[in-house]
Amino acid sequence: MKWLITGGCGFIGRALIRHLKTASPHDQIRVYDNLTVGTRDDLALEGHFSDHDETNLLSWTVGTTLIKGDILDADSLRQAAAGADVIVHLAANTGVAPSVTDPIGDCRANVLGTLNALEAARHHAVGRVVFASSGAPLGVQTPPLNEEMAPHPASPYGASKLAGEGYCSAYFHCFGVETVTLRFGNVYGEGSNKKASVVAKFIKQAMAGETLEIYGDGSQTRDFIYLGDLIAAVYKAATVPGIGGETFQIATNAETTIGQLTDKLVYALEEVAGIKANYINGETRQGDVARNYSDTRKAAKMLDWTCQTQLDDGLRKTVSFFRN
Repeated sequence: MKWLITGGCGFIGRALIRHLKTASPHDQIRVYDNLTVGTRDDLALEGHFSDHDETNLLSWTVGTTLIKGDILDADSLRQAAAGADVIVHLAANTGVAPSVTDPIGDCRANVLGTLNALEAARHHAVGRVVFASSGAPLGVQTPPLNEEMAPHPASPYGASKLAGEGYCSAYFHCFGVETVTLRFGNVYGEGSNKKASVVAKFIKQAMAGETLEIYGDGSQTRDFIYLGDLIAAVYKAATVPGIGGETFQIATNAETTIGQLTDKLVYALEEVAGIKANYINGETRQGDVARNYSDTRKAAKMLDWTCQTQLDDGLRKTVSFFRN
């Protein structure tokens, strides 16, 4: 297979490349990234790669190729997609807080960027597009979240991801582009050292000797999924036949409060790295939802996928990565 991975220098993209090198060593991989978060050096750590001669984008090479480009550059993205069998669209503005600070920038990246990826797929008859979404489009709900709920986004980020989901559905029904939308839970794991999500942030703060700050009283809940489990779901979404136009909740079907997560992480920090961390409770963050976890039965049925890693084990692996 020929894979085009937008945002492939990032946390999830690099993990997907590692997985492909094991599961499909003869596949050809193009990484399309603007290098604002991930870098060439980050990608190089995963093995050898070469920068592509962008004047000859019809030629695919064995292994991993890096193309520097922005998803808002429709022409460049369309050229990169030529000949691809699947596009895994990971590039995005991520997180609630940045979307509250800059909702227009969030819209451009997550709506227009996704539309450009879908147009590239339509133009080149790419076999499938896997779209990275989240639980944020559903917003304020009584969990567990499932695919049939009516969306009520509580942040600009949720609204922009909902728009991306809508375009995926439209391109499947109007143009026959086989789109598969994955609503990721809160992802953590090795390689997250540049992420600002709660697990990575807390580990970095603890290792710097800083006090951890929980937003609000810590009773808000999330569904924390280990990176390796998530990547297995992405691979299934790209390769399982007959799932075009579908949306899947990809999480653990377990509700964990931020307070519980912090306690488990503090324990893992001391057990694995010998670090004693302290935490305090701060102000509630604007745009956050109170409860969030997912019903993953549809993914189990149609993708033959379930989460395999318990939170305690995943946290120990993540702390070990940061320690090393």
